[in-house]
Amino acid sequence: MHPSFAPFVEPPYYVVIFTNQHAAPDDTDYHATGAEMEALAKTMPGYLGFESARGKDGFGFAISYWESEEAIKNWKRQADHLNAQRRGRSDWYEDYVVRVAKVERAYQMKRQTEATGDE
Repeated sequence: MHPSFAPFVEPPYYVVIFTNQHAAPDDTDYHATGAEMEALAKTMPGYLGFESARGKDGFGFAISYWESEEAIKNWKRQADHLNAQRRGRSDWYEDYVVRVAKVERAYQMKRQTEATGDE
């Protein structure tokens, strides 16, 4: 599996999908804060993984994976994450949408191996 993929976890679990339009795609402070938030999220109880991508036009998404809705709430209320959220609204994003969903089925494919999970 490519290292950009979050680890494959058997459902059920929850995802937070953060779709956004970045106002200043080359902002170094933004990238540093993002790396700090990813490292911090990994220390939170219930954290399962993270994936993200951004286009040259600044459109991007981040998907975080969590064991429970309670774990997501705790992450949303974490003090450093709250500061990053404020900074995002004031400095980094033109628009964003957050979606939270329960994953009830998942499967994967790895070249030269069989698919796992529900196909």
